[in-house]
Amino acid sequence: MQGKGVIKFFAIVLTIVCIYQLSFTWVAHKVEKDAATYAKGDTAKVKAYLDSVSSLPAYPVLGHTYQYCLERELALGLDLKGGMNVTMQISLAELVKALSNNNPDVVFNQALVNATADTKTSQSDYITLFVNEYEKLNPNGKLASIFSTKDNQAHLKYNASNSEVEKYLKDEADIAVKQSYTVLNTRIDQFGVTQPNISLEPNTNRILIELPGVKDPERVRKLLSGSAKLEFFETFENKDLYQTLVGIDNLLAAKTKAVAKDSAKTTVTATAKKDTTAAKGGLALLNKVEKNAAKDTSLGGKNKLIAAHPLLSILSTPSYQDAQGQQQLRPGPAVGWALQKDTAKVNTYLHSPDVKASLPRNLKFAWGVKPLDKTKIFELYALKLSGAENGPVLQGDVITDAQNDVDQKGSPEVRMIMNSQGAEKWRAVTAQAAQTKQAIAIVLDDNVYSAPAVQNEISGGVSSISGSFTIEDTKDLANVLKAGRLPAPARIVGEDVVGPSLGQESINAGLLSCLVGLLVVLVFMVAYYNRAGTVAVVAVIINVFFLMGVLTSLRAVLTLPGVAGIVLLFGMSVDANVLIYERVREELALGKSIRLAISDGFKHALSSILDSNISTFLTGLILFIFGSGPIQGFATTLMIGIITSLFCSLLISRLIFEWMLEKGWDIKFSNPWSSHTFKNANFAFVKKRFRFYIFSGTFIVAGIISMFVQGFNYGVDFQGGRSYTMRFQNKNATDNDVRGAVEGVLGSGTQVKTLGVDKISVTTNYMIEDTSTTADAKVVETLLTALNKKAVTQATQKDILSSQKVQATIADGLRKSAIWTVLFAILVLSAYILFRFRKWQFSLAAMVATAHDALMVLSFYSIFRHVLPFLDIDQSFVAAILTVIGYSINDTVVVFDRIREFLSLHHAKTDEPKEVINNAINNTLSRTIITALTVLFVLVVLFIFGGDVLRGFSFSLLIGVCFGTYSSICIATPVIIDFGKKDLR
Repeated sequence: MQGKGVIKFFAIVLTIVCIYQLSFTWVAHKVEKDAATYAKGDTAKVKAYLDSVSSLPAYPVLGHTYQYCLERELALGLDLKGGMNVTMQISLAELVKALSNNNPDVVFNQALVNATADTKTSQSDYITLFVNEYEKLNPNGKLASIFSTKDNQAHLKYNASNSEVEKYLKDEADIAVKQSYTVLNTRIDQFGVTQPNISLEPNTNRILIELPGVKDPERVRKLLSGSAKLEFFETFENKDLYQTLVGIDNLLAAKTKAVAKDSAKTTVTATAKKDTTAAKGGLALLNKVEKNAAKDTSLGGKNKLIAAHPLLSILSTPSYQDAQGQQQLRPGPAVGWALQKDTAKVNTYLHSPDVKASLPRNLKFAWGVKPLDKTKIFELYALKLSGAENGPVLQGDVITDAQNDVDQKGSPEVRMIMNSQGAEKWRAVTAQAAQTKQAIAIVLDDNVYSAPAVQNEISGGVSSISGSFTIEDTKDLANVLKAGRLPAPARIVGEDVVGPSLGQESINAGLLSCLVGLLVVLVFMVAYYNRAGTVAVVAVIINVFFLMGVLTSLRAVLTLPGVAGIVLLFGMSVDANVLIYERVREELALGKSIRLAISDGFKHALSSILDSNISTFLTGLILFIFGSGPIQGFATTLMIGIITSLFCSLLISRLIFEWMLEKGWDIKFSNPWSSHTFKNANFAFVKKRFRFYIFSGTFIVAGIISMFVQGFNYGVDFQGGRSYTMRFQNKNATDNDVRGAVEGVLGSGTQVKTLGVDKISVTTNYMIEDTSTTADAKVVETLLTALNKKAVTQATQKDILSSQKVQATIADGLRKSAIWTVLFAILVLSAYILFRFRKWQFSLAAMVATAHDALMVLSFYSIFRHVLPFLDIDQSFVAAILTVIGYSINDTVVVFDRIREFLSLHHAKTDEPKEVINNAINNTLSRTIITALTVLFVLVVLFIFGGDVLRGFSFSLLIGVCFGTYSSICIATPVIIDFGKKDLR
């Protein structure tokens, strides 16, 4: 074997890299385990513990922090580990205001207020509620007089009726919500969130979002809530605002003291006293607060400090120590530093009526968008309001593009381009600010992203936004700006930390069954191929190790479809070894030595192995490029696994065999019972092909009829349904308890998952097609009746914390994308097979076999929908279909490769092509059956022990593999014969 040294070196390097990448997961889990031990079940303590150690060294020797390790651990999707479940609400009230050009009409504005209140109790849409409220308040009022503005007159005439105005507003609202949906979808894709589920809730202005693998809720909030409402503000200097903050502190302290004396009678005049020590430049108060805080760290001392200085005890003034050791105010617009946990308290102080009355009218406070480097301290900025409307000096709607870039020093920055109107105004603003090197704050939705000092006048409309940015920060800002202004602000009205939808118990059962299934496969390989089987065992284990390491290094998110890819790869990893071993056995039967037989076995099997794996890799590549969501999750795992599988099967296995030969080991490729299995097989597959045609044709026709007559069992993912968030009286109630109570009544299309710590979500498609006004009440009654049959799940109407209807979590676009992508993949694979086999019959046969397998599975799901209740069409089914396609292509190509070989060896006039092809099929039958068995072993164990949630998924794979094996022998090959009668010699 040539190049053994290079292969060994590469294998060692890859092993070290994978160990290093996977070590982040081990370290992060160890810290989290320590946190759980410390907290003893208290989730608040767990969070506090993890927050406290996030910036401390956790990685041995290298000293990486816990946060660093957490960002690099193996990420699991929402269906395996959880993430965030967010409900966004589009503010249609603000949209309606904008369409009226902020009309000050009293009745109009009161109608908006009333409509907003009505949304809490009514199921009607916001526009209908607004029009009804307006007509109640002003029966003879004309909405056209409010909305027929200069901007709207092309769509709405001044004499339009109220119903016409209502239709116009509904159209605009619908456009706004859909545009918001598109922008949010685009942002999530651009920010790299893998496999999100985004859906519009019917007849509302809400968008439901699930984000897997997210552990930083604050960043998610900023990512989703950012309406790209960019504003530019002039700023105050820290030294200009110090007296103001001292005055606020005195005011709050006086109020606290007065309340303590006599909270019922005493009032405090809302005036802020000046601190003359600040005017003298001595910063006496600042030094005093710091000294007192350092001197007395007891609880009583802290309470005294807070009472004496309510604001300045939690909001530090940015300062530095000069050459003489004196504290001096730090220059710039940042006027305060506060810990994240204290920002809410600071906001409460600054927004209290007494404090607001004491502040200058042109002053506005805003927090920085992120904490100071490697801390949890946020900066408070002082913004200077300007103009007649007391607002920003420039709005962000003048921006036409934004890109993340680096400056001449290599520091991350954002390039921002404005239109001509904005460029002219920006030139004037920066020209004035440059005179005193004043900072201009760049504010996105009341968060300061940067506040750079203006050094020179900026003309031409192209600006660079710089600051203490990371590359991720600049990407975030550029993507938000590039997405454009939302037509109406999107706000988070609900969010939860989502527990894994499989349920922790189901995850444990699924992992256990996968391990048991893999163990069964490995035992079978050793039992069937003797000592050579142990080499396959080692190769498969190394392959799984490399696969997980590469997935982690690429920051890929492992999802349920990804698990489907791994299950397929178990079979593919063994498949390459089986091809090699069967070839070696053939060479040994010819009387060759063990060394030569192994060498020739690897050489002769190489073509089949490469063809089958390249064709499957092409499937994954196309699915990754053109697919989205679950399709990409499947494709990523599949492509990486194919590469690692080839490396292990062709190179690592060969190295092990070479080592065994050098050691003089007795290598056997069979046991007595398996040495002659399928050796003299002579099944008449070609002769009986018409029977196979009849069987498959009859089954598919019956399935198509069934699809039209009785359809499928659609899961909530495809059909939509109702979702209920519940908190059960019995705290020991689990998602499996609830699932067992409701599935028999509400149907198998019901999803149950944990939300946070003490809530459980039940989503069902029961009576989803019933649009009557009583349908919701009937579903609730049925749900509670089912739950109350078990003691552990007792519940009443009060235990339903919220309820909502949901649309399909797989959007129409995703379904269409999946269908067209799979069809395109089949065409490309057919083209590749045509290129490799040089005969169009092979290409057509592969296309027919793949379509056959998909139709057979769909037919089975429709025909037996009432017999097997777990046959649901949902996201798991999509993953299973993709897995079946990959397996079918792999299996079919291997059979084709042996047929091509036999046709090239037996092409005399006396050789009948049908007999040659039949012999080729029988010759490779051992490989076909063994490979199918290895995959089926895993799937049978998964089906039996994997739990209810995985049962439908594993069953679809189970029948798919059976149909795929059947079609590669009984359908694909006959197609070659019947379409190539004169072209096969």
